[in-house]
Amino acid sequence: MSDDSPFACHDHSHCAADTLARAEAEAARLGLRLTPVRRRVLEILLESHRAMGAYEVLDRLASEGYGNQPPVAYRALEFLVENGLAHRVRRLNAFAACMHPGEAHAPVFLICRVCDAVAEAPGAPVRDALDTAAAALGFTVERANIEALGLCPACKAAS
Repeated sequence: MSDDSPFACHDHSHCAADTLARAEAEAARLGLRLTPVRRRVLEILLESHRAMGAYEVLDRLASEGYGNQPPVAYRALEFLVENGLAHRVRRLNAFAACMHPGEAHAPVFLICRVCDAVAEAPGAPVRDALDTAAAALGFTVERANIEALGLCPACKAAS
């Protein structure tokens, strides 16, 4: 496992700061407005390697004075997802910060079924296999969300 794996011990504050800086650069490159609420939502998502539900994000925003109406969180999350700065993790009905903003990638989400930690793993080989299988049937994949459920190293060791 590489040292930058979310499942490995690493300097998470550096990891989050680096990802936030890349996300800000990508937003600037695309001419996007990263409002204070959008930026704060991204920071909240970057605090740990796990996905968060919209209401969990909303609770954090409300406690910090950003408002407590669901559209506040949903609009910010939708903006981040639409612009490649966050991903929706459907299995958990939650959101995770994109760890590779501005990079063309096809992530596979590895979700720990015990602690809900989420790792964004490179999924190009999986996506290539999916595209090949679809093409054999005359189908063109336009969008795919690939998720795998299992145990992270810490939960596996504890079981």
